[in-house]
Amino acid sequence: MSFSAQSSMPYRTPARQPSRQMSVDPHNEIQVHKDHYIGIDVGTGSARACIMNEKGDIVGLASENIGLWQPETGYYEQSTTNIWRCICSSIQRAMAQHNIDPNTVRGIGFDATCSLTVFSGDTDEPVSVTGPNFDNADGNDRNVILWLDHRPEEETKKINATKHNLLRYVGGQMSIEMEIPKVLWLKNHMPKELFDRCKFYDLTDALTHMATGNDTRSYCSVVCKQGFVPVGVDGSVKGWQDDFLTEIGLEELCEDNFKRMGGVDGVNGKYATAGEKIGVLSPKAAEDMGLPPGIAVGSGVIDAYAGWIGTVGAKVRLTGDAINSGEAKNHVSQAFTRLAAVAGTSTCHLAMSEKPVFVDGVWGPYRDVLIPNYWLAEGGQSATGELLKHVIETHPAFNEAMSVAETFNANIYDYLNEHLREMQEKIGAPAISYLGRHFFFYGDLFGNRSPIADPNMKGSIVGLSSDKSLDSLALYYYGTMEFIALQTHQIVESMNNAGHVISSIFMSGSQCQNDVLMSLMATACDMPVLIPKYVHAAVVHGAAMLGVRAASTDKNGNSEDLWSIMDRMSKPGKAVYPNKDEGEKKLLAAKYKIFLEQCQQQREYRKDIDAAIADWK
Repeated sequence: MSFSAQSSMPYRTPARQPSRQMSVDPHNEIQVHKDHYIGIDVGTGSARACIMNEKGDIVGLASENIGLWQPETGYYEQSTTNIWRCICSSIQRAMAQHNIDPNTVRGIGFDATCSLTVFSGDTDEPVSVTGPNFDNADGNDRNVILWLDHRPEEETKKINATKHNLLRYVGGQMSIEMEIPKVLWLKNHMPKELFDRCKFYDLTDALTHMATGNDTRSYCSVVCKQGFVPVGVDGSVKGWQDDFLTEIGLEELCEDNFKRMGGVDGVNGKYATAGEKIGVLSPKAAEDMGLPPGIAVGSGVIDAYAGWIGTVGAKVRLTGDAINSGEAKNHVSQAFTRLAAVAGTSTCHLAMSEKPVFVDGVWGPYRDVLIPNYWLAEGGQSATGELLKHVIETHPAFNEAMSVAETFNANIYDYLNEHLREMQEKIGAPAISYLGRHFFFYGDLFGNRSPIADPNMKGSIVGLSSDKSLDSLALYYYGTMEFIALQTHQIVESMNNAGHVISSIFMSGSQCQNDVLMSLMATACDMPVLIPKYVHAAVVHGAAMLGVRAASTDKNGNSEDLWSIMDRMSKPGKAVYPNKDEGEKKLLAAKYKIFLEQCQQQREYRKDIDAAIADWK
């Protein structure tokens, strides 16, 4: 495996650490030795590293943009070589921020996007996923097909046409964002001799492999995105379903007990729950990171699931929630009422349950992916941050708005929120939502992930005018936020109708800073929204907690329970409650009814047109 990142930060040879160490302050006081943990988050656009102390405080944070290639429309590729270099650079800068001694690092945890990663089974080198040659000529080491890559359209249709029983555990149909359709696409387009040498990882598992040299796979990765059904669930014997893989045309993956996908647990492979120690940092990886070798590495998770870890353990006083606040202990059952909404380019909605709950259009239920014997469901919106960005940047008044925002040294979202308040004040409106009372924006411009799971969904608007002013831009922006809030209501309602008991939303991501959006979310869903202490770092904070669990492992392989770590290290958050104004409640209820009609009518329109032209050659 070729790692190009080289450390510029020396480290001392690991030694047995004393329980106390001398202070460097002039009083020469004795201070208790501190432990630190590193969280690594690889998102769509950047790699981040956070350094967390033993109290759960983030004491170092750094990020670096990673490369993204788009060779054709709908194709998105990355490189693990590039990602690894960005990870190592981020760790070194985060450590340097507070001059943290590398020898105090006890554990490392990883999360990453659910993207397919390809290595050679012969050499462990990256295999290019770029056609038509799929070789590493000209230095092309782009071996990652990103989650949002939509190249395997036909393969996804073929998989879902099987109606195989395992599709029950991915919301009824496998998404084009998942990894098996991408593996099938590679088989259909790669030279056979090259495909036969490939081994496949979820990106998170690829990173822990690069860190430790071990091939242990994460239940979170394989269960959520690769069609793995945990042993004992619905008669599953090996986890991987050989009849399914054979039926869709990937019978090669069944050979040698599924070796190319990670093998069979306890036979020729190993699988782990979130944070379970899978090995230690190898000498080569340690050199790249500027750390001593031998640091415990935990089994990783998909980035949204790290957001669940980093948010739902927060202590906060919520109506209908058994928890008080302060030093009160959380109980894992409280997670069942808390929806983790991990917002970024898209938004993922995660809910835990004690028993499996099947929801049409919602991925899962997934067992063992975070805490053994509990189930996770994953809903989501294909685009939220990206949708807001798209709507704003394509409006005729965008450049004018940016110019004014820069004058006030504000970002475009804060400026537009203030402009909406000025519009409200100007006409004496009872709430900002009143401004959009006759504007109906349906925003599935990037397809629908949940709850109807239709990648062909598009957007629609009722209330168009010829207005090109800043007021018009602000109205479009408001309509987009209202759509995000109403679709969140739709997802929560679908999950609760199926058997979930969600009564609060625990947000993470930069959208938490948008007070207008958060208030809309709380009011539209009629439940409190919790904003975490680390708004920008909730996901990577969760990843660091995986490192804590790995480091807690004793010689018998026992470790601290993940929920206990979350309870101990999560920070109090701030709650946003639904607006009590009955007028706004009635308005949003009426808008929700129209939102549902817009959703359904679009599908009926397409169906009618398709029927009308069915015989048109």
